Amino acid sequence: MPVTDAKTWLAIAALLVVGAPGTRADDEPPDQITAAEMMDDLMYGHGTVGGPFTLNDEAGNQRSDSDFRGKLMIVYFGYTFCPDVCPADLMAITQALDALGAAADGIQPIFITIDPERDSKVLGEYLGAFHKSFVGLTGAPEEIRKVANAYKAFYAKLPPAKNGEYAIDHTGIIYLMGRHGEYLGFMPPQTDAEKLVEVLRKYLAE
Repeated sequence: MPVTDAKTWLAIAALLVVGAPGTRADDEPPDQITAAEMMDDLMYGHGTVGGPFTLNDEAGNQRSDSDFRGKLMIVYFGYTFCPDVCPADLMAITQALDALGAAADGIQPIFITIDPERDSKVLGEYLGAFHKSFVGLTGAPEEIRKVANAYKAFYAKLPPAKNGEYAIDHTGIIYLMGRHGEYLGFMPPQTDAEKLVEVLRKYLAE
């Protein structure tokens, strides 16, 4: 969905350049998409966004993108230890779906963890705090990376603290996919529920 406000684009660009000065992520495989590449594809359509995937849900059942055909898909990449951006965005999605009422049955929200090592056993409990229709997906780190690259979702693990805990830099993009799995557009982090409702109603009506 086009965003024409220059300040909005600048804010998104800032979010794509993640990482505190002087830090270096220790999760940088050769096939990791860069923030610049992601920006090109999301903002200017220089590449495809999305595609087929097969991952496991909170119960360990295999789920693929084709399971959700016929519904709009909201796809969000995040992690349960995220202190602020993820819970705020998931709550906004929840509030938007609640506001849509019965029409929300035509939308499938999906949360894909970028931290499968810590998240796989707690996804169900975590998502229980948000909309009941959320499906949480996980898999092997290389599987997650492949899906994230397809969606142009940047993330990188930061060096751990002395106690072993670590944070993950990531872009909290809210992806919107069509009823046939096609990419419709994205909404930036911290998009409020009112704006989400406006966008979702537009595509539900088509």
